[in-house]
Parts: sequence; C-alpha cells; structure tokens
Amino acid sequence: MTLTPEAKRLILLALREDIGSGDITTALVVDPLKKAEALIYAKGAGILAGINMAEAVFKTQDRKIGFKPLLKDGQKLKRGEKVAQIHGSASSILIAERTALNFLQHLSGIATLTNRFVMKTCHTRAVICDTRKTTPGFRIMEKYAVQVGGGKNHRLGLYDQILIKDNHIRMAGSVSDAIRRTLARNKRGLPLEVETSNLSQVKEALACGADWIMLDNFSLAEMKKPISLIRAFSKSTKKKMTIEVSGQVSLENVLSIAKTGPDLISIGQLTHSAPALDFSLEIVKEQ
Repeated sequence: MTLTPEAKRLILLALREDIGSGDITTALVVDPLKKAEALIYAKGAGILAGINMAEAVFKTQDRKIGFKPLLKDGQKLKRGEKVAQIHGSASSILIAERTALNFLQHLSGIATLTNRFVMKTCHTRAVICDTRKTTPGFRIMEKYAVQVGGGKNHRLGLYDQILIKDNHIRMAGSVSDAIRRTLARNKRGLPLEVETSNLSQVKEALACGADWIMLDNFSLAEMKKPISLIRAFSKSTKKKMTIEVSGQVSLENVLSIAKTGPDLISIGQLTHSAPALDFSLEIVKEQ
C-alpha cells in the first residue's frame, strides 16, 4: 500500500490522540536508552492488510526504528503466526505499539470479512464490492483493505461516479425526470447508475437510458424477474448493462443472491461492521 497524504495525516492524528502530552507509564518505567526487539503476532486466522500502515506508525514515532515485515498484505494468517519484527528504542516501540496494532487489526478485519464473502461467491459471475459506509477519514485505507480481501471498490465518493438514489428521485419527481436531468448535464460521460426499489422503477430506468441498475433491498424472490428483464433488454438492444444488488446481504444468503445473476453485490458490512482481527506485540529481546 502506497501511503497517501490522507493516510499520513491520519497516522499523525492517531499518534497524537494516544500519546497526548506523553506516555506517562513508559517514561516512568523504561530507561530511555534501552533498546529492544519485538515481534507482532496474529491472534486469529485471517487475511493480512495494513502492514505498511503499521510500519509507518513506528517510523513516524521514531525514524530510527527498524521494521521488517515477515508477511505481505493479502497473505493468509494462522493464529500465532509472526507478522513483523521490530527493533530500536524500547520506549518508542511501546509508545507506537497500540496505534500500529489498531490500524493492523481494523484493516485486516475488513480484508478477512471481504475474503469470506468472495470465497462464498467465487464460482459465480458476481463481484463483491464495498459502499460509502466507511469510517470518516479512513475511507481510502478501508477500501484498500477490501481490495486486499479480493473485493472491488464501488465509487470512492460523491465525485467519481453518478448514482441516482431514492432521495434524488424524490427531489426530481420521478426516476424518468432524474435520469433526463442527469443525461442532459453529464458532460463527463460517466456511467449512469440508478437505485431502484421495485420492478416498475427498473422498467422506467431501462426506458430512460440508465447504464447501471441497482436493486436495493429486493428479496431473493423479487430480484429474479428484474435481473431477467435487464438481461433481456441488454441482449435485444446490444447495450451493456451492469446489475448491482444491495441491501440485506449476509454470509448466509450471499451465494443464493449471486446465483440470481447480478454483476455486483455491494455490502456495507464489509467496512462498517467487520470484526477486528486481533494482533499482539511482544518484546522478545532487550539490549
């Protein structure tokens, strides 16, 4: 992962938040001249993500710290597996420890959950993707973790893709009016996605020129007919259409959803509710 300016600022903010006016305990207990070697261990099985973020935390705290990743992002982890080796000032290692592990556990948790969804649907055409339901300030890192887990990023923000949602439709008056206004003003020629909540809206979106249709919160039984309708429309018009399904997706039903034939399944849970994958840091040698 290449650290963006946003990621670097987040690291500084996170360190400042944790350290405040100083690490009182470390200052009282640890000789400032003491050197140490430490190892980071995985406390559960999963997919590693964020190792470069962890390294950057230590080096931001103390540029003289040595950090050697023992695994790469995307690799499978076993419980108890060594992830990284660190050496340098014992005080600096202890000061940066929690912040580094917080990034590592959060991003690895997202990658791990994403991979579970991906593996469930790997023999279908459906691609697992994320949403904008991200932790404020963490979006780039969280969406990176989704990629590490084998998923795909949906739009990064409001600026890079058109998505007409239910409130846009309400403000415009109808699906047709929302699409017409968008087509008239879409100077960048971006693909036009429309969120639909029933079969009538799907038909309206197709008739008015949508390129990409989201079936939002359709039941499994309800989504089969619109998917068949969109595929038939695409075949008859020779227009490439993207079908996305969103809402009420779980590990228990994602395969059944994927078998109905969508191109994308977007899942907010990947970023807003992924359980952390726990890690620990242990001092293994003193100098």
